Amino acid sequence: MQVSINVNGEQRSHEVEDRTLLVQYLREDCGLTGTNIGCDTTSCGACTVLLDGESVKSCTVLAAQADGHDVTTIEGLADGEELHPMQRAFQQKHGLQCGFCTPGMVMASVSLVAENPNPTEADVRSGLEGNLCRCTGYHNIVEAVLTAAKEKSGAAE
Repeated sequence: MQVSINVNGEQRSHEVEDRTLLVQYLREDCGLTGTNIGCDTTSCGACTVLLDGESVKSCTVLAAQADGHDVTTIEGLADGEELHPMQRAFQQKHGLQCGFCTPGMVMASVSLVAENPNPTEADVRSGLEGNLCRCTGYHNIVEAVLTAAKEKSGAAE
C-alpha cells in the first residue's frame, strides 16, 4: 500500500507492506535512524516520536495509520544547527549516558512540556514512566525536562 506522511516537515511517500510499523518506516524507508528499536513491546519508549504533536511509541503504530499525518522525529527537532531547547537541556544537564534511550526520552519530554508547560518533578517522573533508561538514575533527565520547561516559559535559570 502507498503511504504519504509528512516527516519532519517533508512530505514522504513510499510503498509499504500493510504490517509495516511506523518505526520501521522511519528507519528503513526514510533513513531516519535516530528513532531506535529497543523492545518491540512498547515497554521502553526508545521509539517515541510525535504524531500530530502527540508522543507515540512508533513500534505500536502502523505506517498506514500515520498516512496523511505529521510525524516529528529527533532529527526534526533542531532548527539547523540550533538545538531544540529540550535537546539543549539534556546536553547541559547530562541527561544521557549511552544515548540509546535519549531520542525517545527527548521526544516524550517535548510532548510532556507541550501538554504541561510548568511541570513539577513528580509530573515529569510520572509523564516519563513509559520511557526506560538503563544507564542513568533519571535525576539528570528530570532536571533537563524541568530546565527546558522553565526556558520555554521564560523563567530560565
